[in-house]
Amino acid sequence: MASNPSSLRSANTAPLAAIVACAAGMMFFGAMDTAMKAVTIDLGVVAALFWRCMIGTVLATSLFLASGRRALPRGDALKLHLLRGTVVAGMAALFFWGLARTPMAETVAITFIAPIIALFLAAIILKERIGRGAIMASMLGLAGVGIIAAGRLGLFGVGSAGEAQGVAQWQGIAAITGSAVLYAWNLILQRQQAQVTSPQEIVLAQNLIIGFWMALAMPFAGGMPGASVMTAPVSWGLLALSAALSIVSLLLLSWAYARAEAQALVPLEYTMFIWGALFGWLAFSETIGWTTLAGAALIVTGCWIVARQSRA
Repeated sequence: MASNPSSLRSANTAPLAAIVACAAGMMFFGAMDTAMKAVTIDLGVVAALFWRCMIGTVLATSLFLASGRRALPRGDALKLHLLRGTVVAGMAALFFWGLARTPMAETVAITFIAPIIALFLAAIILKERIGRGAIMASMLGLAGVGIIAAGRLGLFGVGSAGEAQGVAQWQGIAAITGSAVLYAWNLILQRQQAQVTSPQEIVLAQNLIIGFWMALAMPFAGGMPGASVMTAPVSWGLLALSAALSIVSLLLLSWAYARAEAQALVPLEYTMFIWGALFGWLAFSETIGWTTLAGAALIVTGCWIVARQSRA
């Protein structure tokens, strides 16, 4: 029986299309981080996340209903939604709080330690054995973060932009490192969640749960935004843009990972460093010092060791 030429073309081009979709998804994530950094500097992290989640909930509800789904999650799916949404709420709050105080390229580089941390969490949660490669990778990752932190604090005498702010820079680095730990846990929960529910449901649940936690924190973060915020079209435009970019990116990545092997797509995660550096330079005139490049190289090397060890 003759093969269908169109089917052969789809099979052959699907991996390339997945790579393009994954790369685009990472670019949109970088753009979203840029918009959120600007809003966080203006409004504060809690208010920025709360209003983004409110806008995101409207968009995610439309996608959820358009997918033909009506049933609400129950049982294990609901537990995973609640747990992951809570973890992501803490992760996002720490990340954007740190991002507002740290150049984007450095922030992205530090978050690359998440796969290394995820390997140790998998050993605890899934009872997997930790090999020598994981230990070596963790040492490289920690060394990379240490070099970036030392450069940010000016311990080498020279470094990236923003060191004039002094020793207080460690707070942003500490927040981003804490966010990376939660992101590693999120990676494990994400894999469990993807097996029992749809991307549309995940997006909606995350916006609702994160919005709930941010609503509880709003009174302690200065209350609801005042009239000045309500009349600031730039802030609202950036919030709407970040919500839309977040959803588009998640959908693109979900589409890509359904059509290509993870080992072909995971390296594209490191393009976030390029997007972070580019958008940070364009939007905030941020520059990259040698300490950031050296630290990022060590962290990425550690991640490659983890990837090679985990491939089987």
